[in-house]
Amino acid sequence: MPSRTEDYEVLSTIGSGSYGKCQKIRRKSDGKILVWKELDYGTMAEVEKQMLVSEVNLLRELRHPNIVRYYDRIIDRTNTTLYIVMEFCEGGDLATLITKCIKERRYLEEEFILCVMTQVSLALKECHGRKNDGGSTVLHRDLKPANIFLDAKQNVKLGDFGLARILRHETSFAKTFVGTPYYMSPEQMNHMSYNEKSDIWSLGCLLYELCALSPPFTAYNQEELAEKITEGKFRRIPYRYSDELNTLLSRMLHLKDYLRPSVESILQSSLISTHVAREQKKAQAKQQRGSCDLEQPKLVELKLKEQALRQREQDLKEREERLEQKEQKLCIRERIANEKLARAESLMKSYNMMRQQRAHSPLFTEDRDKRENTSPGKKKVHFAGDNKENTWPEQRVGIRPQEHVLITKLHAVNIGDVERNYPLKCRPMLGLR
Repeated sequence: MPSRTEDYEVLSTIGSGSYGKCQKIRRKSDGKILVWKELDYGTMAEVEKQMLVSEVNLLRELRHPNIVRYYDRIIDRTNTTLYIVMEFCEGGDLATLITKCIKERRYLEEEFILCVMTQVSLALKECHGRKNDGGSTVLHRDLKPANIFLDAKQNVKLGDFGLARILRHETSFAKTFVGTPYYMSPEQMNHMSYNEKSDIWSLGCLLYELCALSPPFTAYNQEELAEKITEGKFRRIPYRYSDELNTLLSRMLHLKDYLRPSVESILQSSLISTHVAREQKKAQAKQQRGSCDLEQPKLVELKLKEQALRQREQDLKEREERLEQKEQKLCIRERIANEKLARAESLMKSYNMMRQQRAHSPLFTEDRDKRENTSPGKKKVHFAGDNKENTWPEQRVGIRPQEHVLITKLHAVNIGDVERNYPLKCRPMLGLR
């Protein structure tokens, strides 16, 4: 799904110019801090639009630790605006650093300048050496302190390829008059064809300014500046810096482009050999970390799945234990109910057997007559019709005292069951026991 401007939050404006604005933004999905270049292509000519498309495609292809990383592009067709999302460099640019040194009246250390030379040269090697990988040579054409950035760890990042030009063949020469005048090569000033050696001249001017805190060629107008550049005369860098550095800068600022060193020869110089080896080790370590980072999400995903499975297994065990406890309680209740049912059936069986024995026994009537004659001094009163109130309880119910005991026990069992099942409703029946 293409990105939208709503996916980012604008934090502040870093700078602005004729091309548009450069703003600091935050990506809402993960909170990552980035920057975007806001370019209005509505007023551009067709040629300028093609150059803009070329820049975006170039930024996509350039992947190097010392080149500002390209992340995304957003096209707002309604407002004819293009947003190029890139890496944010917390350390600012070299132009700001030079201005700070001028205010504080201090020079930069040679070690730092050599480090900048090494990392910018490695970035230019990535651009100029693309033809070795089957690609095209890329000229930056606007090397200056304002386009060299520093990240949080003071690593150098080459950025702003807005004036970059792609040379399709090794013998091709560009003829467009672009770039910042202070860092333009003599062939550019003379409107002559130029190649990647023009970037070497600009690199020499950049390094000279880091040492002297001012460009090697200065003037009040462009004509005077062009004259000084074509003469190629400049003062030596401050004597606090080594002769080897001064010699290398002089070779970079040679009037004849074919006598200037290439990027490869600069990187092979003994002056920065230790820095080059250090950067190569850093690149190898980063590449190994990158391969580990590719495996890291898989390991994290597997660990999360394993943790989820363990949690699910624990939940199943707890659920199984709860079910076993419920099953045990149900078994106990079932056993108690079966015992009570068996007891009730036994009592009912005994009661029925006693009733059958009583029905067939001839002594039942004799016992009843004897009980009727236990009060000889009283007369028996007869009423019309048979009335249940004039009969003995045994005669009324037709049971003996032994049978009455069994019936009482049976009622006690039944009342106990009712009380357990309905304790609140049967509480007043406790007095019947």
